[in-house]
Amino acid sequence: MTIDDTDVNDVTRGERALVIGVERHGQTNGRSSEARLDEAAGLAEAIGVEVVARRTYRLRQVRPATLLGSGQVAEIAQLAEEHGAGLAVIDAALTPVQQKSLEEGLKTKVIDRTGLILEIFGERAATAEGRLQVELAHLDYQAGRLVRSWTHLERQRGGFGFLGGPGETQIEADRRMIRDRMARIRRELEQVKRTRTLHRDRRQRAPWPVVALVGYTNAGKSTLFNRLTGEAVVAEDMLFATLDPTMREIRLPGFDKAILSDTVGFVSDLPTQLVAAFRATLEEVASADLLIHVRDISHPDSEAQRADVEAVLEQLGVGREEEGAPPLVEAWNKIDLIEGDDRQALLNEASRRADVLPISAISGEGIDALKAFIAERLRSGSAMHSIRIPISDGGRIAWLHARGEVVGQRMHDGEVEIEVRLSPENWARFQSLVDQSV
Repeated sequence: MTIDDTDVNDVTRGERALVIGVERHGQTNGRSSEARLDEAAGLAEAIGVEVVARRTYRLRQVRPATLLGSGQVAEIAQLAEEHGAGLAVIDAALTPVQQKSLEEGLKTKVIDRTGLILEIFGERAATAEGRLQVELAHLDYQAGRLVRSWTHLERQRGGFGFLGGPGETQIEADRRMIRDRMARIRRELEQVKRTRTLHRDRRQRAPWPVVALVGYTNAGKSTLFNRLTGEAVVAEDMLFATLDPTMREIRLPGFDKAILSDTVGFVSDLPTQLVAAFRATLEEVASADLLIHVRDISHPDSEAQRADVEAVLEQLGVGREEEGAPPLVEAWNKIDLIEGDDRQALLNEASRRADVLPISAISGEGIDALKAFIAERLRSGSAMHSIRIPISDGGRIAWLHARGEVVGQRMHDGEVEIEVRLSPENWARFQSLVDQSV
């Protein structure tokens, strides 16, 4: 059976693969070579390929045609032959020329880091919006790489098949089809964005604060989400286990209800196509009342991962220094994996910082303290207000009880006078409710 008449995912899953790290002089991205290679292997395994060997190569200079030197290419080709590998995963961004030249030199399929992450997203997107966003990102990435046919464009689900395309055919027709398809997807996503904005506006008027979990992929966001909500969303020890955002209600001290949102994990060198495509989804982060940055504090590259997450948040306009951005605190997760003096040193450091709380989403350690911490932050900067509302206006009375801290109320001739502590954001929201009712 040829690749032409085999389903792409059948070719991809179980493929024997080499993972090749590329270390450029002076560019470490705050990570060790081994840690980067581990992450690249994890990304490859996330789409079901079997990693049979991995190596890191240092580049003295970038070769325009192949990225790697000719001797390195020959060595990788021999490695692929020895291990029977049909795929080489290059942990770097390749130009179309470099990808094609490497495929010819290695006698294997070649995929770069961007293509690999797009392939994962293509498999994992579960909602119609997620699939549209991934397809748009994939088309943008592949627009300059017309070295395979595009028969997979009509597929409804799953990966988008850069691992096993059948060959270079009808390039001009393909380009026209890609442009038309991208235009169609953008129109559909614009409609989705308008709908999402309406839903978000409705939530802003609703009497519940929104807390969004953000963090590096596999940091434990979904496990924490399950712990806080009692839900059972997918929480696996796998990169990008969560792709589509999930929202559930939680109980917090002093709040009748709050909304918790679990979002897609970030990763170093996240493809710009994906940041752009998922901007509408990630706008949920910008509209939250509080961001909880979940960090795998046991990971050797935890600091580098923190920097990567904050860089993506800045791209979304919600970085720490951005005016109007929601406040951000850190949950130092997986503290249960740290022992002895290292654990005590981390606990001491966390105790000195007002924006950090150590937790274990698996064991439950620190979860009650985290809930109290979140509630306290949601009330941060709040001020007391004395508000008179007609007794018949149960909606606004309930809004104040849910969003604020009611410390007293008295009845006055058909009105209730409520003494309530509100954050500046919720006071502004309450004012907009008043304006709408006038």
